[in-house]
This record gives sequence, C-alpha cells and structure tokens, in this order.
Amino acid sequence: MSAIAKACADGSLDARVSIVIAPRETTPAKSLAQALGIPTAVVPYGEDYPVRLLDALAQVQLVCLAGYLKLLPQDVIAAFPGHVLNIHPALLPKFGGKGMYGHFVHEAVIAAGETESGCTVHRVTGAYDEGQVLVQMRCPVLPDDSPDTLAARVLELEHRAYPEAIRHVLAETL
Repeated sequence: MSAIAKACADGSLDARVSIVIAPRETTPAKSLAQALGIPTAVVPYGEDYPVRLLDALAQVQLVCLAGYLKLLPQDVIAAFPGHVLNIHPALLPKFGGKGMYGHFVHEAVIAAGETESGCTVHRVTGAYDEGQVLVQMRCPVLPDDSPDTLAARVLELEHRAYPEAIRHVLAETL
C-alpha cells in the first residue's frame, strides 16, 4: 500500500489513493495511511461486510488489495469488473491458493528447491490467486536464503510490480 501511495505522490504513477480500508482500528496499514494523509475507513468482517465495503468504495475506480487474506465478496468483485487487483509473493500459479501467504510462501519455495521466485500482480476472481496475471517480476532463490531474506528480495519487486500493473490497467480504461 505504501509503495502505491509513494508512486502516486512522486508522480511515477498518475493516480491517487483515495481510501485505505482496514478490518480493524489496529491494522498497521490504517495508521500508515493516516501518516501519509490518506483517508481511511474501518470495515470489520461480519454479516453486512459486503454492503459496508461497497459503501466505503463508492468513489473508487480501481481496488488494490494488499495483505488481504480472505476471498473478496463476489458482490464487490462484480461491482468492479476487471478492476480488482491483488499481489502475491510468488510466481503464480506456483505457491498460490488458500493459506499461501507471507512466510508460508517463501518457506514452500525454498523447501521445493526452486531457483527462482518473485511476485505476481493479478486480477481478482472468486478463487484464491487464479485471476489473470498482469505483471510478474523474478528474482533468484539463493542457496543460503532463509524465508526472511527471500521475502526481502521479493518485497523489493512487489514495490515495483504493483504500480506497473496499476499503470497497465489504467491505460486499458483510457
């Protein structure tokens, strides 16, 4: 989220982060967004979550998920056809799906003996990590990598890949 906001602020991405939505007051992204001067909303998970989320997204053209670990409600996906993006810390379709996030992904990549990893920005569908791939960036998996060292290298790629994918989607709609 902060990489997208910084790309908007420095002009390398011709867009604006209009709101950051968090499920709890204590979500770190909420306080970071506030520090960056970005409006925030708290929309807790619950029975009326899809309706409240759509209300919070009323002025948004593109939804960018970052650290969102649930399936997005179908109502939300349908309201933004082709305009909901997510980033994943691996080269999809490998190492994707439910439960594959954060250190679990990097541990699995290393355990599988992969020589390459990276990140993927994709369109969101009703299934985990199965949408159209928009951008992939790659990095080596080094022989002495730990999940933390690999995660740091992948995060650097994520900060470049997400703004690139956003530029791609925005160019499609012009």
